[in-house]
Amino acid sequence: MIILQQLFHEMIKQDIRPYLSKHGFSKKGSNFYKMTGSLIYLFNFQKSSGNLADNVMFYVNCGIYAEELARIQSREILTKPKEEDCHFRARIGEIAESVPDRFSITPTTDMDDMRKTLQNGLEKVIEFNNTMISARSLVDYYISGPFLHLSEESLHLLLQSNDVGAAKLFFKALQKKYGTEKRWSIFEYKYKVIFNKYGVEFDNL
Repeated sequence: MIILQQLFHEMIKQDIRPYLSKHGFSKKGSNFYKMTGSLIYLFNFQKSSGNLADNVMFYVNCGIYAEELARIQSREILTKPKEEDCHFRARIGEIAESVPDRFSITPTTDMDDMRKTLQNGLEKVIEFNNTMISARSLVDYYISGPFLHLSEESLHLLLQSNDVGAAKLFFKALQKKYGTEKRWSIFEYKYKVIFNKYGVEFDNL
């Protein structure tokens, strides 16, 4: 497995690092970071815990961290967040559909082909990142779902910016999608508290 591990590390050093550096990313450990305004974009290369002598598997995790959303969460502002700290998280294959979620290096792996596949996936994620330029961009992404993930933070951000109309539409979309689930009453109570905090009558939504 030592030889295969070397292939992995050489690919990161000789191909991935220069490619991401060209796009403004810097490396720390297994993470690559790019800071733009109040957002931090991240790529994390995670080796599988189940690697064998003849098979080194790894994942590419993608994240976006928003300082504004961290403040809403009353969390410490991070300059080098881990993947799990990010407000947007996805495997590379979720954004670049032609790229696998998990990569595997075996004695028969065509490393040139893997490099091309990886760089194609990284390029697609960078293109996606270029559409995510602010905390509001992340909120709009979750509104489009609509998703429960970050729904409370999203409502806070909308109401802080006095976008009451968008906040009401988001709530109604969430209610339509999740309103029949048993857990909905828990979320509804949390949303009511948020609307009331900003002086918006919840009962009139």
